[in-house]
Amino acid sequence: MSTHEPPTDRDGSPAPTGADSPPRSAAVSASGAAGALGTATVAVPAPSPDSDAGGPAGPEGDRSAEGEAGAAASADDDHGGGRRWSRDLLWIAAVCVVVLLLVNAFVVRPFAVPSGSMEGTLQPGDRVLVNQLAYAFGGHPQRGDVVVFDGIGSFLPYQDEPSGLKRLLTGAGLAPAGDTVYVKRVIGIGGDRITCCGTDGRLKVNGVPLDESAYLLPGDAPSAVPFDIVVPDGKLWMMGDHRSASRDSRDHLGEPGGGAVPEDKVIGRADWVMFPLGRAASLDRPAAFAAIEGTGGHGGQR
Repeated sequence: MSTHEPPTDRDGSPAPTGADSPPRSAAVSASGAAGALGTATVAVPAPSPDSDAGGPAGPEGDRSAEGEAGAAASADDDHGGGRRWSRDLLWIAAVCVVVLLLVNAFVVRPFAVPSGSMEGTLQPGDRVLVNQLAYAFGGHPQRGDVVVFDGIGSFLPYQDEPSGLKRLLTGAGLAPAGDTVYVKRVIGIGGDRITCCGTDGRLKVNGVPLDESAYLLPGDAPSAVPFDIVVPDGKLWMMGDHRSASRDSRDHLGEPGGGAVPEDKVIGRADWVMFPLGRAASLDRPAAFAAIEGTGGHGGQR
């Protein structure tokens, strides 16, 4: 007669079957008296996949949290870096503006030629760069220089001086120079005697005939107005290169100052034509004026 009993495990107890069977078991041998009776089976459950004991969900969850935190920190860094970059740009722009104003006020300044009184050296609309350091540190304008100057008190003898604020803004390039600024060529300096015109039709400076062919507009005479003047110390005799179209020192002979321009009214020496590009050139002192060197002026012997 057969008995239908479930198979037993090694300790004689029924073997677990079906869904109640643990996934894994560990057999541990008992010691002493218990060991004589056989071995005891202790079931140790396997770690759950979702447990914190090293299953896949734990580390992946940590890595995910760390990634989110890192992304947030990176975003904060990006925003902070963008703000720093914006501040740097503002500082750079401010420094550039300050440097430009300083250069414009004290070093080099652009001016537009308003008329044809300096043709053919300068054309209306030319932009010239004026070197404001040319006569700094004890220097003086020289015969033959093309200079930009303020005509108040000389070419405009009855014009009032502008206010201090306007002078400051104009000097810094923040206000237009207006119609009191002129560009002319220095013909005589303080102490020079200038006469026009001799039998040869030339100007004479301290008795020396001046060859003006290098800059005088072709077809123009040195002057249609005769004069004989001595330039006061500290002043300059100015004339345009297009003599028949230039209102210059000759036109103010009977006015206060006699048409001579104080040296301290000179803004600077026009050294370069910078625009239009096709006319870009340096404005060098003509060689003809070398013949007058040492004949007088600025305390020199006549």
